[in-house]
Amino acid sequence: MPLLRRVPPGVWVALVWFVAALAPIVEYVVLPPRHEYSLNYPRRGLDPVEARVLLALAAALVVAGCGRLRRQPLVGYALVLAGTVVSTLAWGQDGIPPTQFLAVDVALCHVAATQPRRGSLVAAGGTLCVLAGYLVARADLGTVPEAFLGLTAALAWLVGNSVSQARAHTRQLNAQAAAQAVTAERLRIAREMHDTVAHSIGIIALQAGAAVRVAETQPARAREAMRVVERTGRETLSGLQHMLGALRESGDDRPPLRPAAGLADVEQLASTTTAAGVPVRVRWEGDHRPLPTDVDLAAFRIIQESVTNAVRHSGTDTCEVTIDHRPGELAIEIRDHGTGEVTGTGYGLAGMRERAALLHGDLIAGPHPAGGFLVSARLPIPVAAGAG
Repeated sequence: MPLLRRVPPGVWVALVWFVAALAPIVEYVVLPPRHEYSLNYPRRGLDPVEARVLLALAAALVVAGCGRLRRQPLVGYALVLAGTVVSTLAWGQDGIPPTQFLAVDVALCHVAATQPRRGSLVAAGGTLCVLAGYLVARADLGTVPEAFLGLTAALAWLVGNSVSQARAHTRQLNAQAAAQAVTAERLRIAREMHDTVAHSIGIIALQAGAAVRVAETQPARAREAMRVVERTGRETLSGLQHMLGALRESGDDRPPLRPAAGLADVEQLASTTTAAGVPVRVRWEGDHRPLPTDVDLAAFRIIQESVTNAVRHSGTDTCEVTIDHRPGELAIEIRDHGTGEVTGTGYGLAGMRERAALLHGDLIAGPHPAGGFLVSARLPIPVAAGAG
């Protein structure tokens, strides 16, 4: 229960110790004398003043130890153990009663759960040494409770050590999850920036090259190409500023995100690329229906990156895009008629494969047997989305 977890460990230890300490005082000191007696608690054990002083000292040691259990577990545990030993001196006992030793077990369990293994082993070893001292000093070896108490101490340490290992494992899993989340977010940002900027830079390069070639012979066409360069550059800069602003802000201050790109933008992509000098033909097949946002975005980014690669690297004069809505999946093919060679860093191909893999799909990219370069992707569509 959350309420019980918020109770400090020292409170539990003090509660157990004082309940065990008050029970014999009530039974053998406060209540009227009876014929029964206990070997653990002699009836006249607290009659001398020294015994009462020792018992008060034992209580003070335990209180001090319980107060230090959270901040200094080893010191607090040593004080609790010392107070328990002093309580046996107050009663004139030759051993620690099991009920009184229960508080020591609780404190040892806390030490093993919160301290490094070496420190908790030192605490457990000190406990066993104290029990061994009682065993050596015992005159009557008929009953040996120290063995039982040693076993309870070992069990308390094992329970605490298990709790410590479970916490360490949880921290490790949380750290791994955080690292994986950071890596996934970093890759997502890298893919978005690459896919957003690469296409625009490709269009700018084509238009700028065309403007240079016709600057003297066709000034009007050169001016139009430079207008496209300016417009594309401004759009790209605006998109980057918006993305960086969204990354820098958090919570309620985060600016609203722009609508995600999707297959609805493919025709505009084709017209822009065609205007840049590389005709792009788009063919739709199957039952055209709405797609989940992540599938829609991934499909568009794969087409965008493939067209960009065709424009920048293949030397092609045409590019064909086929979008096929199949039952349960979306199939995409982008083929150019260029050299069929892969150039550049390969970040684009890696990003496309990552997008397909995140949706449990697959992507194949390579030279086409009939010439040119082919990118083929298959993106599964969830049943619920497909039915809708």
